[in-house]
Amino acid sequence: MSKPKKTALEHADIIADVNQDLRTGVGHSVQHDSAGKHVTGEAVYVDDRLEFPNQLHLYARLSPQAHANITRLDISPCYDYDGVALVITSKDIPGEIDIGTIFPGDPLLADGKVEYVGQPILVVAASDPDTAYQAAQAAIIEYEPLPAILDMKEALTKKHFVNDRHWQKRGDPHTALSTAAHVLSGEIHIGGQEHFYLETQASSAIPTEDGGMVVYASTQNPTDVQRLVAKVLGTPMRNVTVDTRRIGGGFGGKETQAAGPACMAAVVANLTGRPAKIRLYRDEDMLMTGKRHPFYNRYRVGFDDNGAIQGIEITLASNCGYSPDLSAAIIDRAMFHCDNAYYLSNVSITAYCCKTNIASNTACRGFGGPQAMVTIEHIMDEIACYLKKDPLEVRKTNYYGGEGRNITHYYQTVEHNLLHNITEQLETSSDYHARRLAINAFNQHSPILKKGLALTPVKFGISFTASFLNQAGALIHIYTDGSIHLNHGGTEMGQGLNTKIAQIVAEEFQVDINQIQITATTTDKVPNTSATAASSGADLNGKAAQNAAKTIKHRLITFASSHFKISEDQVVFTQGFVHIGNNKLPFAKLVQLAYFNQVSLSSTGYYRTPKVHYDEKQARGRPFYYYVFGAACSEVIVDILTGEYKILRTDICHDVGSSLNPAIDKGQIEGGFIQGVGWLTTEELVWDKHGRLATSSPTSYKIPTIADVPIDFRTQLLEHNANPEQTIFHSKAVGEPPFMLAISVLSALKNAITYTSENGRMPSLDTPATPERVLWAIKSVQQPDDSTTKQSARIKTKIKRTPN
Repeated sequence: MSKPKKTALEHADIIADVNQDLRTGVGHSVQHDSAGKHVTGEAVYVDDRLEFPNQLHLYARLSPQAHANITRLDISPCYDYDGVALVITSKDIPGEIDIGTIFPGDPLLADGKVEYVGQPILVVAASDPDTAYQAAQAAIIEYEPLPAILDMKEALTKKHFVNDRHWQKRGDPHTALSTAAHVLSGEIHIGGQEHFYLETQASSAIPTEDGGMVVYASTQNPTDVQRLVAKVLGTPMRNVTVDTRRIGGGFGGKETQAAGPACMAAVVANLTGRPAKIRLYRDEDMLMTGKRHPFYNRYRVGFDDNGAIQGIEITLASNCGYSPDLSAAIIDRAMFHCDNAYYLSNVSITAYCCKTNIASNTACRGFGGPQAMVTIEHIMDEIACYLKKDPLEVRKTNYYGGEGRNITHYYQTVEHNLLHNITEQLETSSDYHARRLAINAFNQHSPILKKGLALTPVKFGISFTASFLNQAGALIHIYTDGSIHLNHGGTEMGQGLNTKIAQIVAEEFQVDINQIQITATTTDKVPNTSATAASSGADLNGKAAQNAAKTIKHRLITFASSHFKISEDQVVFTQGFVHIGNNKLPFAKLVQLAYFNQVSLSSTGYYRTPKVHYDEKQARGRPFYYYVFGAACSEVIVDILTGEYKILRTDICHDVGSSLNPAIDKGQIEGGFIQGVGWLTTEELVWDKHGRLATSSPTSYKIPTIADVPIDFRTQLLEHNANPEQTIFHSKAVGEPPFMLAISVLSALKNAITYTSENGRMPSLDTPATPERVLWAIKSVQQPDDSTTKQSARIKTKIKRTPN
């Protein structure tokens, strides 16, 4: 039978496809795959899923006590409400009660004792949410109060810790400090931060045959939820499947603490045989879950007349809350980033994980790094103010440099250092020096409004510091029509991860991204996944997906070479077609031909990060695969009568390597910066004297709004800057590093405040730098130098002795 001829229309379509450039692969600004769904409300989250017949709704009764023994717990009144199916306490959990991720200490439900206001004690399952709520209030709970530690300084004094002390040291800081020309010492309190994800913690669980359980969870860590659900049910992990299509924000708050609601739903579903769902109300989410760790940091620094640091001692104390959670890893990350961008030749860092009776604090964007970097940047500002130098000059004096000044205090070499390049580029593009002169002139003639300017750098290490987490998997199926099913172990939380992974696969096969469908992250497709955290989502899962694509692509090339009797290097994928010597087939045609010739069109992919290692006992190694660099220049104006302020302009230059998607990367940079601004200026967490979070709703907790965005906001990616390491298409991570760019705003505020003092004294300004704190800082620098009401920073100067 003769082959039918193509119609003119079909031939024209093929020509058009050949001439069309592939604009949805790597390096293009492809729109977020769910952007339209987000805007229209079509995006499906856990609470949007259609309800199952006989579905139960859960409500958790929380502790009003910070620390107490439970002397009476009577749940019988709960059953007086029609529609109540079950009430569970710690005694009803079929398996183990503890859901601590790494270390024990996190009971799913309080077991005889409560340790913070907001700790779940019982869960009511009813036919509707209102009934569950009302029935939960009917339970009779009596307490015997116990002493509670609510202050981090008190915990530090009493050595009340959740983990052992951590330390890092290099050189001889004691001797360096004793011989330094100048010595400053001080302390700074750094506030925590509520994650304030738009979707609160939510999960639903559906029992299946043979004792199985399917859990739909809003989590950054499906495998951990799978493990802990299996643990509380007393069943193997194989019987539990966790499904996460998307989550409405996470920022670290759903890395470990999504497990609690998921386990509650699973226990109820297991005991009743009915689907069960829990979705926390906003105020109870904020009471029940942990935050970014507040820190109390002390320092003593010695430096020369140029501002170069000779020796430094830093003490970090983090408020961990009542249990370990991830605090040990977070304090490690803080210690790694105590240097930020600066070479510290003689340094001692000691860190403490303080146990207090508040909700257990947890991962949050930056994972301890921001709290340490604020401290070293404050030190740079202090040195500059003391020496009457431009803070940028002092910063550049202390930057990591060439050989001899490129080894961190944990003995990793800072390779491919872009600090100087980025700073120089930003100095020019932001017109830093001319604006500095203009601000000096403005402040001399403006008695009420004062301007401040600061340019601060970021050097941030990329990788999980727990080396075993640096691995990922992916799964790709190609169907006979040429469409591609893609699944990977990362979770989409709004950051555009799925779009980037799809672009990577589109690039490998040279097909349009519309041919690729990414499905929900599920533990039965890609097992043993690491959390989507540590800015590693695209690095790890992108490489795994690429490896899966390359496996199938290699099979297709081998087949085409054999079938058409040409060499493999003559098989080229490009723009939706495959050139096979003198033949050219649409991608789908080659796929069909391969299928009919029994070639597998499915593959898993796996990736592990190379080079990463760290010896915790020796406090040395290479905990990071590479570094991301960036800098921000921010200008603020402050009303010295009220403490109110506004960000006038911010210029950012940031390193993303060879960008996978410039639009998404810029969005992450600007979003991270604004979230950092919120942490450092407006987002104040307040606990009352009883340990209850007083700022537990949007009415009392102020996240950034459009009014907090700089009036003039300029963002640029560092150009022509491929990552020298073998990352996915030589890109760099972008999730966490931009968050620390907001430190430029805090430094600019302090710079503005110095102009209110006759001798330009450095203010003590804890974070968040609310207008009230700014006003207090202004008053403090306007007092005489010998005032006894100075705040925390105390300057001690040592006169360098000269020989007689």
